[in-house]
Amino acid sequence: MNECKCPVPREQQPTNEYIALSKSFIFSWPKTKKILISVLIKFWAIAFILFLVISSGSVYFKTSILKYILLSFFSSLSIPLLISIRLYLGWNHIYKRLTSEKVEYEESGWYDGQVWLKPLFVKEKESLIASIEVKPILKNLIQVSSIILVLALSGILLFQYSIF
Repeated sequence: MNECKCPVPREQQPTNEYIALSKSFIFSWPKTKKILISVLIKFWAIAFILFLVISSGSVYFKTSILKYILLSFFSSLSIPLLISIRLYLGWNHIYKRLTSEKVEYEESGWYDGQVWLKPLFVKEKESLIASIEVKPILKNLIQVSSIILVLALSGILLFQYSIF
């Protein structure tokens, strides 16, 4: 966007927003699937221990250790699920800004919204960034979130129809 006369402030330009997001500590996790999975497993393990401690005070689970552990296991999946949803929302916002034909921006505050139509060469450059860099990240996040969601829903079904 720097090649043409761009009225959008530098920090609100989609390419610069992408660069800032990809350099941030948390949002750089989904760039590779292995790092994303390892970070989410670490958060899950911490949440599992925390949920074990919290549910240990329940009188109901004193009779069934298996229910106690399974409930902590499945309920602790909510933490990595929330983290992956947050990561998806951030990356999806950047994807939409990169693929959009126009850029909405603020010059000095929330009350003066402006719209700038991207020239063709900017659209091509940003759609290339979106398809090569951001789309695989979104795909990874959807896959990981789906796995977590299936595990959590199977836990709900297990407790709904449990015979133990």
